[in-house]
Amino acid sequence: MGWMAWTWPTAIFFIVIASLLTTFTVLGVLYPETPRRGVLRIDTTRGDRLFITLLGSAFINLAWLGLIGGPQWWALGLCLIYAAAVFRWV
Repeated sequence: MGWMAWTWPTAIFFIVIASLLTTFTVLGVLYPETPRRGVLRIDTTRGDRLFITLLGSAFINLAWLGLIGGPQWWALGLCLIYAAAVFRWV
């Protein structure tokens, strides 16, 4: 596995994603929800909103790298604001 060049940031990224998926699975089992309709006018559940958040965050980070190229901490801040907005209004 040496060819994969695992680093701590990479490991933390995958641990966070696995933790999110596990947490949302447990929440879905313990507290089932009915889909709700937000500003996109589609029915979404917690898992759908998580997927939209992860996908949008990937694009935010890629755009940040391509356009600004500065420290990713600012992109992380934008992603957290985006995630809060998605879970609130989508």
